[in-house]
Parts: sequence; C-alpha cells; structure tokens
Amino acid sequence: MSAATSESYDSGFTSEAPTGSNVRWFVCALLFMATTINYMDRSVFSFIEPLLHNAPFMGWNFAADAHHQPVFDNNFGNVIIYFQIAYGIGFLLAGRIIDKLGTKTGYALAILIWGAASMSHSLVTSVMGFCIARVFLGLGECGNFPAAIKATTEWFPAKERAKAVGIFNSGSNVSFFIAPLLITFVTSRWGWRSAFLATGSMGMVWLVLWLSFPYNKLRRGSTTTQRNLEPVVAGGSVLGKILTNRGTYAFAIGKGLTDGVWWFYLFYLPQFLNRNYGLDLSHAYWFIVTVYVISSVGSIGGGTLSGWLMGRGHSVNSGRKIAMLLMAVCVLPLVFVPHMGTLFPNNPWPATLLIALAAAAHQGWSANLFSTPTDMFPSTAVSTVVGIGGAAGAAGGAGFTWVVKHNLSLHPLLVFEMAAGAYLVSLLIFQVLVPRLGAPSEPELPLSAA
Repeated sequence: MSAATSESYDSGFTSEAPTGSNVRWFVCALLFMATTINYMDRSVFSFIEPLLHNAPFMGWNFAADAHHQPVFDNNFGNVIIYFQIAYGIGFLLAGRIIDKLGTKTGYALAILIWGAASMSHSLVTSVMGFCIARVFLGLGECGNFPAAIKATTEWFPAKERAKAVGIFNSGSNVSFFIAPLLITFVTSRWGWRSAFLATGSMGMVWLVLWLSFPYNKLRRGSTTTQRNLEPVVAGGSVLGKILTNRGTYAFAIGKGLTDGVWWFYLFYLPQFLNRNYGLDLSHAYWFIVTVYVISSVGSIGGGTLSGWLMGRGHSVNSGRKIAMLLMAVCVLPLVFVPHMGTLFPNNPWPATLLIALAAAAHQGWSANLFSTPTDMFPSTAVSTVVGIGGAAGAAGGAGFTWVVKHNLSLHPLLVFEMAAGAYLVSLLIFQVLVPRLGAPSEPELPLSAA
C-alpha cells in the first residue's frame, strides 16, 4: 500500500474549511452523540432482562434457580442473535450504500431506520415480535460505523484519525452511564416498554441536528495521501478491487474474532452481575458504570497512542500495530474472572475491574483496528470495507453469543478463555496478511498545495 490515509473529494463538495479547522471536532461530537444513541438503543434489551422474567412469553421458570433457565436463556439469546445476523447482513449493503449516497445522507437514513425500529420494540407481545423488531434495529444500526469512519477520513488527518475514532467510539461507553439511569427511571413508572420509546426518540433529535449541519459545504478537500491511495481501487470495479485486497480480509478477520467479545460485555454484563452476585439493575449501576468509564479511557487512550507513536517517528505500520499489541496483552487477565466468584463470593469488584480492563483494551484495540481501512483504501471505498468488516464482526458476534448462551452459566471459564485469547490471534493473522500497513508518513496537504 502507498500512503497512510486518505481524503476523498466528491463532485460538488467545497473545501472552504482549512485542515486545521476546529469544525472537525464539532463533527466528531456529532459522531459521538450518534454512537451513544446507537448503543443505548441496542443495549436496552439487556438492561431490562430482569423485568422480562415477568413477561410470560419469555419463558422464565420461577420454580427453578437462576442458573437453570434453559427456555428463557434460549429465547433471550435468540433475540440477540437475530439482531446480530441482521446487523451483519445489513453491513454488507450499508457500507456500499453510504459510499454511493455520501456520508450525510447515508447517516441520516441509517438513524431514521434504527430509531423507528427501536421504538417499535414497545409494541411486541412475543419472542418472535422481539426478533422482528431486532432485525430492523440491526438493519439500521449497521450504518453507524461505516458512516462515522468515512466521516473521519473526510475531516481528520492520519495522525488524528485513531484519536477521533477513539473519541466518538467512547460514546458506546457513555451510553452505559446514561441508559441505566434513564431506563430505571422510566420503567419504574411506565414499565419495560417505555424504555424503548425513551431511547429511540433520541435518535430523532439527533437527526434534526445532523440534517441542519452544512456537512458537505464545510468538509475539507482531497489531500496528497488521497491521491496516492486512489490506485488501490482504480482500473476496474471498486468492489472487485476491495474483495481481492488482503487488507479487506485482515480487517474483516480482526472484527470477526474480537467483536463478539464486546457483544458479550454489552448483552451479558447485567445478567452476569445479577446471577452471580444477585444485583438488579439499580444495584448493579455503579459496577456497570465503572466498566464503561474505564472503557472510555481505553478508547481515547488507545486511539491516541498510535498517533503519539507516529508523531515520534514511528511509521503507520508500527504505530498502529504496537498499540494493538499492547491492547491485546491487556485483555489476557480476563481469564481470571470466573475464579473471582469463588475467591470473593460477596464482592463483585474484583471481577468487575478485570472486565473493565479487558473492555478498555477492546476499545483501544477497536479504535486502531477501525483506522486501518483508512490506512489502506481511499475514502471512496472506506465505508464498503468497514461494512464488510462489520458483517464479519456481526457473524463472529452471533457465533460467540451462541457459545455464551450455552456455556456462560455452567462453563464460564470456556467463555472467558476464548474472549481473552481472541485479540492476539487476530493480530497475528493481521500481521501475516498485511505485514506492511500504510507507508512512511508524509505531509497531508490539500491537492491545491501539493
């Protein structure tokens, strides 16, 4: 591959905003808000899990103990898997659609679909109803990351991209500060159905802000690195070029092997705390918040680390991969979580802190992994590559959820061992497929100045 990253100049777009314009950080704030809402909408189902014990159609057996609920666990897991499958299938289309429509229109369409789907959960009366609502939620939510990553290529230079990704991706953590409080408040007054209305409506508010912002008029123009990356997809079908590029598969495998671990935290942390330590949502709140506060530090810190290394003479290749290696090592202590219940049966903090460290490392890993498509492809192809990787991540997430739903209660060590080792395996495969990522850094100048 040639240069480190890229910017795309689409016909009709102006480049009035200079590279150093602080407007890019306002765009990052919008991406942060959208990601926060995205994760609030998808996590509602896990937060109301204890309340669903009282929904007869979910199959909770009050005569059995919490660790032996095969019907409920199967139904709960299946609803999650339906979301993940739809999320993955949607990714295959969403990235290409966003590359065709452009970031502003594509992002608006995505949040309109997922916001409406989120609110539709309030109407369900069966497991199948939940599954259908989750399918449409997945088809909308899959547009968030292809659009957000594309936006970072259009607004941020190479050294800032992983940092920008880390900042907006920390919205996935911030959602867990807000969502438990909001959901506890509304469900205590109006029941579990109100939770979906409360979070889904926030997407509509964001949509108004996004459509009001003159995105296309203010985004910066092409750079020399964009010009150097254009040959990657030149000379034929863009999709064909992407599918024959080893970088696509390196990114997709990385997502496929590690995304499921994040899904595990997202969907099963409240259940883990409830079943192992007897904590309902209100009493688990500070443990959940701790995990995601520390995750935010990992997201921003891990994303900043690769840029810091590049600023001190490291290439894009070594900067990204050193940061990813450090994050992969920090996940390894996760294997000790199943032993914490035996060593500290009445104290959830040791297990919580180990999960928090692993979650923070995942977010730092993710900030850098998400940046690698911008190191390998021009921005005209970035959303498509991210979409393919997202589909692989969703498929991997569905597979890992299948393992979790059958083993977490009775064989937790298997689950945590798989989660702990996934990152080192992913990085090894990435290194084999893409031994040289990007190119020696060069000034990212607008073409008019090149």
